[in-house]
Amino acid sequence: MELEALRSIYEGDDCFKELNPVTFQYRVGDHGDSKAFLIEVSWPETYPEMAPVINMNAFFNNSISSAVKQNITAKLQEQVEANLGTAMMYTLFEYAKDNKEQLMENHQPINNAVTSSGTDNATMTSNAASSVKKRNKKEQLTKAQKRKIAERTDHRGELPRGWNWVDVIKHLYNKPCDLLSLIIH
Repeated sequence: MELEALRSIYEGDDCFKELNPVTFQYRVGDHGDSKAFLIEVSWPETYPEMAPVINMNAFFNNSISSAVKQNITAKLQEQVEANLGTAMMYTLFEYAKDNKEQLMENHQPINNAVTSSGTDNATMTSNAASSVKKRNKKEQLTKAQKRKIAERTDHRGELPRGWNWVDVIKHLYNKPCDLLSLIIH
């Protein structure tokens, strides 16, 4: 019953995702928002008498510290305890959405990259320069493409004289009447 209600409520909402009939994800905030997070909730067999499992370990949450994740999970667990025995998924998702700022108040975005010292900066700069050179590198040709180019060129790699000329003689030969009629008139 609750599953059908969730499907109808969140139909077309890109924040809600049903992974399977007992596991759901809900994104609180927009993709570009630094305070956005993703809640994954799984129902045990005896749900709603038993509390659902709340998971914050999704890849989307990598920039959130474990302390903030634990805080969010604790606040959601309080809501679970208050609503135990009733359908609570909509309540949990709406609570998280309404209290996003409060849940993320201690959030400091984590940079997963290793911090670098002064000597590492020179290395990073040279790596960036080499990656720019790689991007500017010419596309590699296949053997068939190279063979086709070689067949069109002479031994010096130059195209033969007149390779793109129109065959004037053949053209005039096919249309002699037109030329003759132009000369007579």
